[in-house]
Amino acid sequence: MQITSETLERAVEQLAKLPGVGRKSAQRLAMYLLKQDKKDVQMLAEALSDLKEKITYCSVCYAVTDQDPCPICRSAKRQKQLICVVEDIRDVYVIEKTNEFRGTYHVLGGVISPLDDIGPDDIRIKELIARVNGGSDDEEVTEIILALNPDAEGEATSFYINKMLKPFEVKITRIAHGIPMGTELEFIDEATLSKAFLGRNVF
Repeated sequence: MQITSETLERAVEQLAKLPGVGRKSAQRLAMYLLKQDKKDVQMLAEALSDLKEKITYCSVCYAVTDQDPCPICRSAKRQKQLICVVEDIRDVYVIEKTNEFRGTYHVLGGVISPLDDIGPDDIRIKELIARVNGGSDDEEVTEIILALNPDAEGEATSFYINKMLKPFEVKITRIAHGIPMGTELEFIDEATLSKAFLGRNVF
């Protein structure tokens, strides 16, 4: 195949490297950008460049941030005694959208997965233990909320964290797993239904 523009082809190749973007989608994106104002394309390029230049990890919770510590860890309105443990930064955004949680976070950066050769030392469990062990009197951690995915890796990681935190006087809870709102029982799989029964609450 003969191409008419090496520059366009280069853009397509780079866009096709994005997750979920095939070559056809990359071509559509490249053609869309080609039709946009130069200023808009430059703003996009600057935003992408800033992702690598300006973003760092919070030294407290390990979320991505422009400033260290991040706004959540700096906020006087957040309850520093509560730490919600999540696998990925995306989970922080999902939880924050609910406007229900007023504590802080700890981003593990993964879960224990022997098949992928990821052990406890490959994620930020030691850093979590240090936070629990090193809190000042006014910011002493009283509760760890495990908000990991209810799959085999998430369960294994939750059990390991629970085991490692046993020596400390800290309450360990986990988010409820069960039936989503608005879903009929006949469409629920057996594993989810079993979790719902095990995690039932007093009415």
